[in-house]
Amino acid sequence: MRSFLTARDGDYRLTELPYLGGSVDGSDLPAIRVQTGNSFQTLEGFGGAFTEAAAVTWLSLSPPRREEVLWAYFDRQEGHGYSLCRVPLGSCDFALGNYAHVETPGDVELSSFSIARDRQALIPFLKAALRVAAEPLKLLASPWSPPAWMKTNGQMNQGGTLRAECRRAWARCYVRFIEAYAAEGIPIWGVSVQNEPMAAQRWDSCLYSAEEERDFVRDFLGPELEAAGLGQVKIVIWDHNRDLMVERARVVYADAEAARFVWGTGFHWYGGDHFDQVQQVHDAWPDKHLLFTEGCQEGGPQHGSWEVGERYAHAMINDLNHWTEGWIDWNLVLDDQGGPNHVGNYCSAPILIDASRDALHRQSSYYYIGHFARFVKVGAQRIQCAATTEDLEATAFGNPDGSVAIVVLNRSEQPKPFSLSIDDDQVAVTQLPPRSIATYLGQASSSR
Repeated sequence: MRSFLTARDGDYRLTELPYLGGSVDGSDLPAIRVQTGNSFQTLEGFGGAFTEAAAVTWLSLSPPRREEVLWAYFDRQEGHGYSLCRVPLGSCDFALGNYAHVETPGDVELSSFSIARDRQALIPFLKAALRVAAEPLKLLASPWSPPAWMKTNGQMNQGGTLRAECRRAWARCYVRFIEAYAAEGIPIWGVSVQNEPMAAQRWDSCLYSAEEERDFVRDFLGPELEAAGLGQVKIVIWDHNRDLMVERARVVYADAEAARFVWGTGFHWYGGDHFDQVQQVHDAWPDKHLLFTEGCQEGGPQHGSWEVGERYAHAMINDLNHWTEGWIDWNLVLDDQGGPNHVGNYCSAPILIDASRDALHRQSSYYYIGHFARFVKVGAQRIQCAATTEDLEATAFGNPDGSVAIVVLNRSEQPKPFSLSIDDDQVAVTQLPPRSIATYLGQASSSR
């Protein structure tokens, strides 16, 4: 069994360790037991977000350093092999300022629609990533706000709501955006209705009640996508924190006409763990899908923090174990201040860039995410993974090539020995150092 380790103490960063054999008796140790015959959801992929802030920061690097970023994230052999990513539809807080694709007030015919702003930095970043990626990226497009003139408060910031008479024009903006990006060679896999529809932020934001979101999908967004021949584009509802996702999903899915347009529910991590809510959405609507659409460490760049990586792994393991099918980080890169951000809402990113030194600084979150993204392949199925100790968190997937990837997290200050078995016929005894994460690669039993 192969194993790869990242640990706070020492130089272990996705480091391959000597082969694990099964000659030592581990019957008296805590155990993690994997059964490949019991399978669950299929993985859509892992990735991050292409924001204007990330794109401008990436362009601030020299060409060789830009390539280093692309390979770190998108190359399948040497990097994370990202396959599922997010892009804002218009401006967000991680842009250089407010902008919309239809700036002309009252232009309900969208004659002034333009993605010229996107062509300055965002589209070059996307095209570069597509060049390096082993397979076409699945891109989720999310709006933070309609154009200011379509809103009740007359601005893109500070919440407000979509004016009723602008709902069809706004739905057609999604169509125009998808078509414009397709013309650039950038396919859009899915759209969310609204980023964080319960938050009136001091940056780009727009409020929707659950009923307003349901009606917009049913009467405008779904029909406009279908009419444009874009019925294959996935529609994701909610796109906000886990704590309210059951209630939000219930309102939309209770309406059969709205529900038929919706692929699944997206969610963020900012309101606490609430993993039970993820499970409940799956249990109540098992035909619908679950997608983690945004998470980052708030409050600035957090240079060198080990806890940030652990936060990622804890969330990823538990979201995946509760039927989540894909996991999208927030900004791919940011500068060494945690920006740029047009309202000073600075955050961290797995790779922070010091443009003055043309330097990349990989944070603990980069390595922790890599323990999932590098080894759990698109199309993998989650398989049964049971631990006899609460000191270790674990998840397991069966890859399309027959390999088994098991990710185990130790957030304690103590080393944790344990036995690891796959289908009861592959057994190894190992130990996770304090504050560490490991991925173990084995094979499903030939008898299964």
